[in-house]
Amino acid sequence: MRSLITGVSGFAGSHLADYLASQPDTEVWGCDRAGGRRSFHPPTLRLRAVDVCDPAATHALLEHIQPDHIYHLAGQAFVGSSWTNPWDTLETNLRAQVNLLEATRAVCPSARMLVIGSNEEYGRLTPEDLPVRETTPLRPDSPYGVSKVGQDLLGLQYHLSYGLHIVRVRPFNHIGPRQNSKFVAPAFASQIAAIETGQQPAILRVGNLTARRDFTDVRDMVCAYTLALEQGEPGEVYNIGSGRSHGIQELLNTLLSFSTCRISVEMDTDRLRPSDVAEAVCDASRFRARTGWAPTIPFEQTLKDLLEYERAQLH
Repeated sequence: MRSLITGVSGFAGSHLADYLASQPDTEVWGCDRAGGRRSFHPPTLRLRAVDVCDPAATHALLEHIQPDHIYHLAGQAFVGSSWTNPWDTLETNLRAQVNLLEATRAVCPSARMLVIGSNEEYGRLTPEDLPVRETTPLRPDSPYGVSKVGQDLLGLQYHLSYGLHIVRVRPFNHIGPRQNSKFVAPAFASQIAAIETGQQPAILRVGNLTARRDFTDVRDMVCAYTLALEQGEPGEVYNIGSGRSHGIQELLNTLLSFSTCRISVEMDTDRLRPSDVAEAVCDASRFRARTGWAPTIPFEQTLKDLLEYERAQLH
C-alpha cells in the first residue's frame, strides 16, 4: 500500500505521516514545497520537494509514486491570513486541488483520495444550527471558508464526472503539538513558554475569549482521516469532531493552570477577526456510524502535550 500525503510537513500532515508509518505494509510518501526533512518526520518517510500548485510537477509526482491512497493536506490553512490576502488563499487552495485531481484522473484513476474540507465551510452559524450536520447550509464567512467549499465541491464534481474514489471530510478544530502559533491554542502556549523562560514579559495577549469551539486532538483526527479513506463511501462527505464545545477562555485557563508563573492577560485588537462565530459544535454521527471512530485523547492532555512541545522549542 502506497500512501501519498501532500503538505506532509504541515501540522496535520506530519502527524498523519507518523500514524501511517506505524501501520504494517504501508509505504509512506510525502511532498512539500521545500522538501527538507524535518526532525519530526518518521525516518521511513519518502519525501519529495513538489509544489502541487505546479500541474506538471504534480503529474510527474503521481506518475513516479503510483499511490493507492492520496491524502490532500497541502494549502493555505489560516483563516486570518485569508482576510489580508484573499486571492492568495483562493488561488493556492483551488489550484492545488485541481492539479491533484487532474493528475489522479490521468495517472492513477483507481487511487482513493481524501479531500480535506473544514468546519469553516459552514461559516455563519446560529444557535439553531447546532450541532452542525452535513446538511447544515454552507454559509462561509471568510475567504478561507470559500476556498474550502470550492475544494469540497471539486472533490464531489470529480467523483460524479469521472468516477474517482473521493471521500470528503469537514474536520472541526484540531489542536496539538506542532501547530502553527497563528492558531489560538499554540498562540497561548507559546507565549506561556516564552514567559516562563524570561523571553517575554509576563503579559499574555489574547483575542476573542468568548467563542466556543469543538476541539479534537490532531492525533485522533489523523486516525479519523485514514478510516475515512478506508471505509468512507465514495462521493460522501463526513463531519469529524468531538461533539463537544470548549470556550476559548476555558482553553486559556487550562493552559495557565499548567504554569507556576503569575501571568496577566491583555486584549490585543490585532487578534480579532472581522467575523467570529459564537459557537461551533460538530455532529459526527454519520462518520461514527460508518467507521466506529471516536476521539480518545482528553482535552486537558492535548493542551498539556502542546505546552510541553512549546517549552521544548525554547531549549
